[in-house]
Amino acid sequence: MTPTDSAAKRDSNPVQLPFIIANVAAMVAHPESVPWRRFREGVEIHRLHGSGDAGTSAALLRYAPGASVPQHVHRGHEHIFVLAGSQSDERGHHRAGTLVVNAPGTRHSVSSAEGCVVLAIWEQPVVFI
Repeated sequence: MTPTDSAAKRDSNPVQLPFIIANVAAMVAHPESVPWRRFREGVEIHRLHGSGDAGTSAALLRYAPGASVPQHVHRGHEHIFVLAGSQSDERGHHRAGTLVVNAPGTRHSVSSAEGCVVLAIWEQPVVFI
């Protein structure tokens, strides 16, 4: 399967766990192969599993240059792996290759001056303030 076929299949059918993405780097290198959906102004999402309404979920997020996500509180752990570009929050500037883990109860806002693609894994949905 090409990255396009793989991404389209995941987006059109409910994901059955476990699932395997054989080459995340190919998805990042060819973002046009991913069926992105609007998440917030300037930020797109491709859900890998979970609805984002309850329980665990995972997604790729793509920030356009200058995009941001407003302050939110984490009800569970959040793992962010920066795959391309960089993003910043109140704790610093995080470049590609950085893993950020936010604990339950923490809050922050996120921005990306240059744009980025991140893998986000949430234990619970966040609450926007």
